[in-house]
Amino acid sequence: MSVPHQPLLDFKKTHDRLICIDSDGCAFDSMEIKHKECFIPNIINSWDLQYVSKYVREAAEFVNLYSKWRGINRFPALIRVFDLLSEREEVLRRGYKSPETGALRDWMERETKLGEPALEVETARTNDPVLVRALGWSKAVNASIGQIVHGVPPFPYVRESLEKLQEVADIVVCSATPGEALVREWAEHGLADYVKVIAGQEMGSKKEIIRHAMEGRYRAQDILMVGDAPGDKAAADANRAGFYPINPGDEENAWKRFLDEALDRFLQGSYAGDYAQSLLDVFDTCLPEHPPWKTTQA
Repeated sequence: MSVPHQPLLDFKKTHDRLICIDSDGCAFDSMEIKHKECFIPNIINSWDLQYVSKYVREAAEFVNLYSKWRGINRFPALIRVFDLLSEREEVLRRGYKSPETGALRDWMERETKLGEPALEVETARTNDPVLVRALGWSKAVNASIGQIVHGVPPFPYVRESLEKLQEVADIVVCSATPGEALVREWAEHGLADYVKVIAGQEMGSKKEIIRHAMEGRYRAQDILMVGDAPGDKAAADANRAGFYPINPGDEENAWKRFLDEALDRFLQGSYAGDYAQSLLDVFDTCLPEHPPWKTTQA
């Protein structure tokens, strides 16, 4: 019996090193358009938040683009947005009442593959109205992305990096984005042929994707996760793998450094240690933990 992550178990190893690469905001400059034009309008519409739309937008942009939560799965991100709104006095003065999310929170605690297939199963089993609403929102987001997001190229130096990588390492896309969108976007720009597997949210968390790809095939010191968010580093850390940061707002320079310098260090065994830490020190300053309105209030 096959499992959702079967492609990660089945791909043929051709090199001793494994490179896992995040997609949105890391390989592709697609985070802004997806969240600002697709996710956020559907949050406002699906959850009847028109009366506080300004604040929804601020909270959702902070969570998904400009904070240390950047890049997390859409369902935890949605809950985080609602929680931030509940903590903001200006929003409460406008009569904000957080949408009912109890069943969604419970499902997220039990489920690791936080994608539509798993949510569809749970929704069909329970017919819970909260899950029905969450599933409808997620499908609306995907429809908007399919309609709006096209022609968004990879960052400069991504293609050149993949060309260099394919000669020395196996490559897996490791993302919290739905697989259908990933396959479409990587194929649209002629990048799909460089990678062994395009793994999205249906195959598990990023931590699980790396684990499934590496088990029995690669040593932890021979694995590098390339990502643009703290969650990507956490996934790498959980598997004792290395992490290369693509700094939000400075992606082009980060990819050029990877191509010209960091990849060679990784291949030569001189990446870990002081060099990797120097990159992490800069990366850690790119994204704040607290939203600007809380900093202003403080």
